[in-house]
Amino acid sequence: MTAPARREQLLDATTEIVAEQGFQAVSIQSVARVAGISRPVVYEHFGDLAGLLEALVEREMSRALAQVSETELGDLTEGDPPGLMLESLRTYLGAVERHPGTWRLVLMPPEGAPELLRKSIRGGRATVLSKLTRAVRPLSTPGEAPDPELTARLLSTVADEYARLLLSDPRRFPPERLLLHAHWWLGHLWN
Repeated sequence: MTAPARREQLLDATTEIVAEQGFQAVSIQSVARVAGISRPVVYEHFGDLAGLLEALVEREMSRALAQVSETELGDLTEGDPPGLMLESLRTYLGAVERHPGTWRLVLMPPEGAPELLRKSIRGGRATVLSKLTRAVRPLSTPGEAPDPELTARLLSTVADEYARLLLSDPRRFPPERLLLHAHWWLGHLWN
């Protein structure tokens, strides 16, 4: 196996452990056992447990940010704002559905998550909120509702809650149901 492929295998094994048992269960030994290799191989790729966890956080946050960038809203004045927002949400929920491991770490960090993950999540959210605020700003009139910053926070919160529902109970909360509900409330927001 090539070195990059081995590295991905070890990160996948770490993600599996975190998903099933939380960060407290991650050790060099547990990763080696799940990957079916010896501990020295893990050390060779990551140096130590902190290096392994740092690489995991970097990979998953990079994946999440790349997926979120695909949902970025353009100029909402050049179309139907609720329709454009629904398309963005559809793309987001599709990413969550295709990459549940990444999104569980980002949206529902398990017990014992390292501060590096929490810091990365805060940074990612700040970036998303900034871009979303810029996207909705042209729809507001100064001094009148909707306030762009509050609107961005509301949209982000609702989208993340939809994603958590999809992750926790996909049969009860499939994307189609979530999008139907979003269509309803976005229509009321802009009417």
